[in-house]
Parts: sequence; structure tokens; C-alpha cells
Amino acid sequence: MPDIPNTAVHIQNPILKGFHPDPSIVRVGDDYYIATSTFEWFPGVRIHHSRDLVNWRLMPPPLRRPSQLNMIGSPALPES
Repeated sequence: MPDIPNTAVHIQNPILKGFHPDPSIVRVGDDYYIATSTFEWFPGVRIHHSRDLVNWRLMPPPLRRPSQLNMIGSPALPES
């Protein structure tokens, strides 16, 4: 585990402003990733990256094609 500096960091909730339901967060080395759901809307999953838990940037979507996410039966998907 890396050494954590003995400095105070102010983190304000929510760490992601807006609509980001069902968050799951993981740390990989010095990097933090948070995945959230978009429910019925494509792309289905959004991933943000941070090094300090304060500043977050949106990563490219992991699901890039509608064929990767079966939305059949979703209220947001028109019947075909």
C-alpha cells in the first residue's frame, strides 16, 4: 500500500454533482475510479477518474455500441 501523506484534504459530498446513481468506487494504486449507472439510457455505465477524490474527469464509455447493452424492454427504448 502506498504511503499516505499526513495532509488534510477537504472532500465535499457529493463527490460527483448531478445524477450519478449506484456508485461503485475502486482504488488502483494512486488512481480512483467510480462507475455509475445510466439506467435505461445508453451507454449504461459511466466511469470517472480521480487522483485526489476531489477532481474527477469522465472517461471514455466502456460500452460504445448499442449491441453491447441489451436495452430490449427498457421504457427508454422505442418498440421495434
